[in-house]
Amino acid sequence: MSNLRIIVGSQNPAKLEAVSAAYASFFPEVSFGLQPVSVPSGVSAQPLSDAETLLGAKNRAKAARELEGNADFWLGIEGGLQPVPDDVESYLSYCWVVVLGRQQAGRARSASYELPKAVCDLIRQGMELGDADDLVFGVSGSKRDSGGVGLLTDGRVSRSQFYAEAVKFDLIPFVKPDLFPAKEG
Repeated sequence: MSNLRIIVGSQNPAKLEAVSAAYASFFPEVSFGLQPVSVPSGVSAQPLSDAETLLGAKNRAKAARELEGNADFWLGIEGGLQPVPDDVESYLSYCWVVVLGRQQAGRARSASYELPKAVCDLIRQGMELGDADDLVFGVSGSKRDSGGVGLLTDGRVSRSQFYAEAVKFDLIPFVKPDLFPAKEG
């Protein structure tokens, strides 16, 4: 691998930065070109379950591959929420990442964090997380920048850093192919 072409099923700057950081970390000796494409997730604007969030990431990766078939990797990243098991009034925020390669695929989920009550209340009223974060924190466009995680950690963890860890985990089957049978996503 000397020059990789990576298609990302998103034009969100935080997601693109996450992919770039993860690939640079895993393949420091390789140059790569990152191409964002706008593709549908095929799920609701604000996924509210683990299954729906994973499906959104899969759909984005597959749609990216269908749109731009000449590449080495196709990625889908989908942020989602799920109720806290012992507190249905609260939500956990996280993402799923799916990467498709020519003969391998990977999937990984990020860590999760609990959202504040004010944000959860707005989500239950039908608002998307990014819009709820903007309203509660008095900012604009947070989902394309630091995200809720950046707002809640006072910038100690950005949305791109949060997603980058999941992208790194997603690459495990590609760097340890002897432990993962080849599969196509």
